[in-house]
This record gives sequence, structure tokens and C-alpha cells, in this order.
Amino acid sequence: MSENGSLSPADVQRLLSDRSPEARAETVGKIASSLTDREFSSAERKEAEAIFRVLVSDAEVLVRQTLSETLKELPDLPSDIAKTLASDIADVATPMLTFSEALSDEDLMEIVSSQSESHQAAIASRAVVSEAVSDKLAESGSEEVVATLMGNEGAQISEKTFEKVLDEYGDSEKVNAPMATRKSLPITVAERLVSLVSDKLQEHLVTHHEMSPETATDLILASREKSMIGLLKEGTSSGELVRLIDQLHENGRLTSTIVLRALCMGDIDFFETALARGADISVANVHILINDQGGQGLTQLCKKCKIPEGLVEMISVALDVVRQLEYDGNPGDRARFRDQVISRVLTHFQDRFDAGNVDYLISRISKGDEGASAA
Repeated sequence: MSENGSLSPADVQRLLSDRSPEARAETVGKIASSLTDREFSSAERKEAEAIFRVLVSDAEVLVRQTLSETLKELPDLPSDIAKTLASDIADVATPMLTFSEALSDEDLMEIVSSQSESHQAAIASRAVVSEAVSDKLAESGSEEVVATLMGNEGAQISEKTFEKVLDEYGDSEKVNAPMATRKSLPITVAERLVSLVSDKLQEHLVTHHEMSPETATDLILASREKSMIGLLKEGTSSGELVRLIDQLHENGRLTSTIVLRALCMGDIDFFETALARGADISVANVHILINDQGGQGLTQLCKKCKIPEGLVEMISVALDVVRQLEYDGNPGDRARFRDQVISRVLTHFQDRFDAGNVDYLISRISKGDEGASAA
């Protein structure tokens, strides 16, 4: 730096001629830091950038590391300098890849395709990762990289990318655990996660607790269905609901009991859409049939959907209760509504079953029909 604070050719010469990497790194740090400490003229900035363009090819790793660390958050850093440092060895590239906003999505995707796992992991941990970059990481990254991406709430991840990750790493707890704890997931992805975790739990129950596969399956199905219904939130769009029910149907998970559970939760949309899928008719026609005053419409509809007779009676009772109750959608109303429906259904059946909860009642009524499906 010259006496008046500007950069001079002597600065470049000193950096090139000083053989001590420590001394050059110190000088680099001072020059780079000065750009953020005060306002530079256009000419001074160009001089500094000229120095940086020389130093990005410095033979000493320490010099390049210092440059990358110092410039990682520099506003308006020229993209060519940022990209050169970001494409260097991992020790040099990591600060730039993790923090620099001078790198475009195209730059980042090119580096994902051409550089090491360490480079990919740094990109996966950026404060903001676009959907396009996330998709590239899911396509090219290792299990460790994908796990880092799933744990990054700043990563924007499309439903397609989530599905791709589940196809490739669904059995990996390292990947599905951080995915499951994300603040927001597409409902179809959440349903697949519930299934994957349940399958793993079933294996553990059979292996470690001397439980028969049949008993473990019963427990897992009940747990899975309760979890699945719990995923349905206020404001779930009709499109999301249809995709979810199609996915459940295609994978043999659209059971009669999950349809009944949805009804007991007051989720009429799920209930009607599921029956429409099972009977291959419109939701509007389902609505007409279940509201048939003589009750024959519901009976025929359930028969078409292969719902066990015992559950048909329960569905009929639950529907009557749902029609009588008011569901206003206020905070906590869903739980209140569910409890009221279950309480009244249990009261209706109390002479037949000494049941303390709806799970017991469902299991008793549907005994022998566990494999029956709503579709």
C-alpha cells in the first residue's frame, strides 16, 4: 500500500518477490481486508483486483487460503476471482463455496459436477441453496453430502428432488433423519418417510423383542396410520391431497382403517377423496352417496371399496356424529373435534366392546380384515 492508501505496482512486486508464504499471506490479508474497511476509488479497486488475479494462482496454498478466507464475503467480488478460488483444492475453496454470493448457480452446479465431495458438502451448507443446485447435489452428491443438504433449512428443495433422494437414500438414517426434522415437507414425501421409518421399526421389533412378524405388522400399521393422518394440516390443497391418496393407493397403504381414522379426525376431504379413489368415481358422487338418507348409498360405496362390514357400521356412526358436530377450524379445534367423535362412537359401541380407545375398537371390528383396502 502506498503512503496515501492507494495500491501501487510495488505492492504486486513485493508479493511476487517475497519468498515467505507467511509474509505474503499477511500482506494479502491486509490488502483484501482493506477493501471492506473503507471506500475505494474505482481505480484503486481495479488495482486490488489485479493483485488478486495474480494471487489466485500463487504456488503457496497458505496464500490462496488467506485470499479465499478474506474475500469470501466481499461485496461485488468479480466472479472470475470467486470461481477460480472456488475451484481450487478443498482447503482453499471451502470458504468461498460456503459464503460467497459472487458465485452463480451455474458456477455452483459446474463445481458440483467436477470437484470433490468436500466441495459439494461446502455448497450443500450454504445459507441459501437454490432448488436447481439442490437437485444437482442430490443427483451427484454422496450420502454425506445429501445428508448435509437435508439438514440445511436454507436449502430450497423441490418435491421431485425429495423423491429422488428417497429413491436413492431412503433406507439411510443419516439422510432420512434430517429430512424428517425439516420444518416443511411435501405431504407425499412425509408419507413415504413415515413408511420407511415404520419398516425399520418393524424389523427392530421382530429382531430385538421376540415379537412375531404378524404382531409387529399390526402395531406398525396402527402407528403409521396415526402418523399419516397427523401429517394432514389445515390448508392442505386438493391437489396435494389427491397426490397423497394416489400414492397411498399405489403402494397398498390406502387401508380401510386409515379412511376411518381420517373421518374420526373430522377430515371429511380425505375421507371422501379416498372413497372416490377406491370406487373410481368423482368426489361429488361420493358426497351424494354418503348423504343418501336411506343409507344404501354408503353401504354400496363401501362394498365397492372392499371395506369390511364391521367398519362400515362404524363409518356410518362416525358420519352421523360428524354431521352433528361443529368444526370451526380454530386452534385446537381439530383435537377437540376428534375426541368428541371418538367418544360418541365408543359410546355407541360400548355394549359390545369394553374399549378404551379407538385403536382397540378398530382392531376388534376389523379383526380378520387387516388386509382389506379402501381401493
